[in-house]
Amino acid sequence: MERTAENTTPQSSKRIYKVVLTGGPCGGKTTGQSRLCTFFENLGWKVYRVPETATVLLGGGIKFAELSDAEAIKFQENLLTTIMQLEKVYFDLASSCRQNCLIICDRGTFDASAFISQQAWDRILKENHLNPVELRDNRYNQIIHMVSASLGAEDFYSTEDHVVRSENIQLARDLDRKAAQAWVGHPYFDVIDNSTDFDQKIKRLISMVCQKLSVDTGDRLENNARKMKFLVHGPLAPPEMFPKFQDFTVEHMYLRTNSRKMQARVRKRGANGNHSYTYTIRKPEKLGQIVEVRTQVTQRDWITAKGQADEEHFPIYKTRRCFLYNDQYYQLDIYREPCHQRCNGLMLLETYSTLTPEEMGLRLPSFLNVVKEVTGNPEYSMYNLSLKEEWNNSTKFCVNIAGKVPTPNKTLTNGQAEPNKSDTPHLPDDMMKRLQEIGSNDSGNEWDGPEGRRSSECDGWDYYEKTIMTRNKLKEK
Repeated sequence: MERTAENTTPQSSKRIYKVVLTGGPCGGKTTGQSRLCTFFENLGWKVYRVPETATVLLGGGIKFAELSDAEAIKFQENLLTTIMQLEKVYFDLASSCRQNCLIICDRGTFDASAFISQQAWDRILKENHLNPVELRDNRYNQIIHMVSASLGAEDFYSTEDHVVRSENIQLARDLDRKAAQAWVGHPYFDVIDNSTDFDQKIKRLISMVCQKLSVDTGDRLENNARKMKFLVHGPLAPPEMFPKFQDFTVEHMYLRTNSRKMQARVRKRGANGNHSYTYTIRKPEKLGQIVEVRTQVTQRDWITAKGQADEEHFPIYKTRRCFLYNDQYYQLDIYREPCHQRCNGLMLLETYSTLTPEEMGLRLPSFLNVVKEVTGNPEYSMYNLSLKEEWNNSTKFCVNIAGKVPTPNKTLTNGQAEPNKSDTPHLPDDMMKRLQEIGSNDSGNEWDGPEGRRSSECDGWDYYEKTIMTRNKLKEK
């Protein structure tokens, strides 16, 4: 079919987005692929679907349970290289295509690690001159784990419609957890559980992809998943109390921009000497939508960006610990020196969920001293935390944070008490009181910006000059 002007995109602005759908048996991957494909084709995108390589091989008569340990390891190595070669076919086609391209991978490279020991997997990577950062973090833009119906939707678990599926419900649960654990550490890893009906589960899948791509879905998907952030107090639990986890060193650096309504930063993330680099730009809020575009960049870009660092901000250094707990994916950011004193000992736990705060409280890690939810609290915005100036003297402090500000001094559902205010960075009480009064006429989802404008976490880039005006008026009184 001849391409028309409507379904082509200039090469300079064309987007290629690679998403892996993984999960245990009967999780909705097949349906999800189909619905995701239709949704993006209707937007004018070209969609490629990489078939599940393991199903192709197992459908040829291979019985994994009958393989010896040595044969199983060799099979997984061949599976890995076959996945990579098969994906290359679609990646190359996407590179030459004139349209925006979405590539949906039915499982990906790291799924091959789920069924052999870590030692055997490390040996495979070494012998094939591969490293985890390139193979997992840089290869794909997003990983979405579709939780098996065997976990939370048992009445709907079935093996009848899959030619090579024969797992009983307990085995399906074990396979699901292994598949999820294999991808822990990817910077954009989302878990879609069975807390809703199946149709809503598929809508959540589509919405997750659209959210990362900053594609406006209006109210078509009715998705209520949101980012949640919690303050954690030390001392940090010893490693043996955590489930299996991945640690990464992370460095964020804010960059100068030509417009006060634009935010830009670069991130370096890695482990064992291997790193990935991401450039993020947050544009002004428009029609209630936050536009944030992330692009993978090179080490050279990172070095060049250092020359454009915003001198009014410190770099942010963290150890990021990624883990699964209660079928929820968490990232624990542990701030490290050098940093402003407000960040000393700071630990923030983040996750995405459709659960209410009360329901989320029951799923929080019991081995962490989670003291309160701080979603939307400007005191815990990375932008504000990185400011070199003291907040009392800064015209740059951004008060308008996306998300509902939790009620102060509220004990969490897990029964853990909230800390004393003096233990955490905070604005002077008179300023906080005044700012809360300003926001009390709002819907509760955001605080009003200067002159009644709406903004979210500096996305409207409205630095809160009113903060300074308010402080001066309070001083005059």
